[in-house]
Amino acid sequence: MADLSLVQYGLIALIFIWSGFVRSGLGFGGAALSLPFLLLVHDRPVVFLPIIGIHLLVFSSLTVWQSHRKQQRNPESDHPGGVDWPYLRKILLILFIPKMIGVFGLLTLSDAIMSSIIFVIVGAYSITYIFNITFRSKSKTLDFVFLGLGGYVSGTSLVGAPLIIAVMAQYVSRFQLRDTLFVLWFILVVIKLAAFIWAGVDLQLQHQLWLLPAAAIGHVMGLRFHEVLLNTQATRFYRGLGVLLLVTSSIGVLRLVF
Repeated sequence: MADLSLVQYGLIALIFIWSGFVRSGLGFGGAALSLPFLLLVHDRPVVFLPIIGIHLLVFSSLTVWQSHRKQQRNPESDHPGGVDWPYLRKILLILFIPKMIGVFGLLTLSDAIMSSIIFVIVGAYSITYIFNITFRSKSKTLDFVFLGLGGYVSGTSLVGAPLIIAVMAQYVSRFQLRDTLFVLWFILVVIKLAAFIWAGVDLQLQHQLWLLPAAAIGHVMGLRFHEVLLNTQATRFYRGLGVLLLVTSSIGVLRLVF
């Protein structure tokens, strides 16, 4: 990112504030809901994925630790949080192979193809937000299909969260879902970063120093938003988010085509 302008650096910092906000507020979306904006600033997914991955390791660990501390202080809470470890172990066994196939795809596909995949996938997600369509499988077979696709997409671009959540939300308590997702994302990102290191991909460590505080600002804002989200229906928020993502993804696709 050495050849970017000050305006581009400023936009990237703002997008990482947004990334931190949605990650801690929703429990997912640090990549899926920020990559389309980042790719309009600089169209190389492999530049941003290591940064997003390392941020996820830091803030997912912090959030789960804070949640654990809160649970210890309020052991009699009506809404116990924490991590659903038995289900987490089960889902990891299903996700591992498609995740590895996706990681291999990321390392072999061109930037243009990867950007196209990300814009199309996020554009599809945005439509479900706009029309309040909830992915739900009604059979074990569809569970495996969603998890397989989610694992593969997560391996290629870290935007497979909505497909994975479509299954997990049916089996994990809403009060345990965010922390369970964070532990899952942590493990999946460790796999991806290990593949990056093996392939000699630049982890952009020099840019972590100034983007980590930006993500931290969003993280704190997102923690407060999550408390509100647990006690309300955020239909308008998701619909507005869907419109924003659809417009951004459409611009990204058109720019790649023309």
